[in-house]
Amino acid sequence: MSSTWRNVFTYNKYAQITARALRSSLKEEQRAVAEKRGLTALRYQQWENGKGGEQVNLTVEGEKSSG
Repeated sequence: MSSTWRNVFTYNKYAQITARALRSSLKEEQRAVAEKRGLTALRYQQWENGKGGEQVNLTVEGEKSSG
């Protein structure tokens, strides 16, 4: 029975693992640039009666400046 990555984890997890491996193989300057591109921000906003409420930022400040 052959085991593939699809039986173990999702495509998103596979992409995350391969991206981390690629970034770790880069030279220091290129790695820093690549890691900055990899940062994402997550926000959400509750809508009621067609009006948006306050936007909530879910990105922890320490994660933004971890480089």
